[in-house]
Amino acid sequence: MAKTFRGGVHPDDRKRYTAAKPIEVAAIPEKVIIPTRQHIGAPCAPVVKVGDLVKKGQVIAEAQAFVASPIHASTSGKVVEIAEYPHPVFGTCQAVVIESDGQDEWAPGLPLNRDWQTMDTKELKEIVRLAGLVGMGGATFPTHVKMSPPPEKPIDAFILNGAECEPYLTADHRVMLEQTERIVVGMKIAMKILNVSKGFIGIEENKPDAIEIMRKACGGSSIEVVPLKTKYPQGAEKTLIKVILDREVPSGGLPMDVGVVVQNVGTLVGIADAVEKGIPLIERVATVTGGAIAEPKNILLRVGATFSQAVAMCGGFKEQPIKVIMGGPMMGMAQRTLDVPVIKGTSGILALSAADVNIGPEQPCIRCGRCVDACPMGLVPSMLSILGQRNAFAVAKEEYSLLDCVECGSCVYVCPAKRNIVHYIKLSKAQNAAAAAAAQNK
Repeated sequence: MAKTFRGGVHPDDRKRYTAAKPIEVAAIPEKVIIPTRQHIGAPCAPVVKVGDLVKKGQVIAEAQAFVASPIHASTSGKVVEIAEYPHPVFGTCQAVVIESDGQDEWAPGLPLNRDWQTMDTKELKEIVRLAGLVGMGGATFPTHVKMSPPPEKPIDAFILNGAECEPYLTADHRVMLEQTERIVVGMKIAMKILNVSKGFIGIEENKPDAIEIMRKACGGSSIEVVPLKTKYPQGAEKTLIKVILDREVPSGGLPMDVGVVVQNVGTLVGIADAVEKGIPLIERVATVTGGAIAEPKNILLRVGATFSQAVAMCGGFKEQPIKVIMGGPMMGMAQRTLDVPVIKGTSGILALSAADVNIGPEQPCIRCGRCVDACPMGLVPSMLSILGQRNAFAVAKEEYSLLDCVECGSCVYVCPAKRNIVHYIKLSKAQNAAAAAAAQNK
């Protein structure tokens, strides 16, 4: 019987638009706009200047902190500008703009051919760092940081998140079907880095083909495929850990606090490519879909290609979208322009039509409790939204476990008053963080 968790919701997943569509490879963009910030943590500093000729895979911005990840050129060409450009997460961000020479030539020495089994843990971890790998499910936490738990927090289990529970998105599904062996290699490398002997792959039941193919690929190994009930947000880290291992991450804690590391499907392919071939993270698979898209697809896109180029590859819009989102409809980020670039965390580009959405004016909370029933973290989202609306940010944190919210949006989905609950929660988190920073600087 498939495992599951308390709470959650069952939205129409609408994966049928792209689940059966093989990954297509996008053409080399004439120009790529590569932001120097594509991860949680400190931004990178450019190490190239206008006029420089660069090759694919060459470092163009270096990490200057531990919680940061270097940036690489996604094609060969000429650096024509380093300036502020629209960014899908931060509004605007410094970016290195490369005009493609059409040759798509690799940097000297790339790709490589290496045997990961002869390498030690330290060497493997450094390769992951230098390759600029981040969590590709959308969170973009630098992978080498996740793979470097402190000695007092030993890891004994590794989980591959193959749930892909966000509606519409099927990129991870297709990667599991088409790059199965690369995933398994990446998982074995990750387990070696962490000195872990047992691994788990969590996949929702709505992907039976992925469950079957991953089981066959893992046969005879210490990796177990765990079918999960199709329910949102099954793919949240804390939810996965509870469902698969029956371990509960403490309030304000991290997976490493209970001896677990969780990584995304695309990240493990990136680990395999970086270690065996020396290839840094310069492209990713994203689902381009939604009721406004003429022909939804799964596309392998270069980092720095624009959303407009991805949409054009799908035949453009068949009607004017009501909203364009990076990611899925539950946790994605609305965009104000299609001129934003694809970044390492772009799991999807979703263009919603009028028929896709149910938008109405926000009303006062009616205390129905539906959000409480739906919350997978056992919180009281209605109170968190009220406190955020009333600027009682500290109360939300200290008395209502604000920081335990994973911002999944289940509460918003079930709210009959159409309250912007996650908006108020994000506001409260930001204000508490700002207050803490101000206190530290006194």
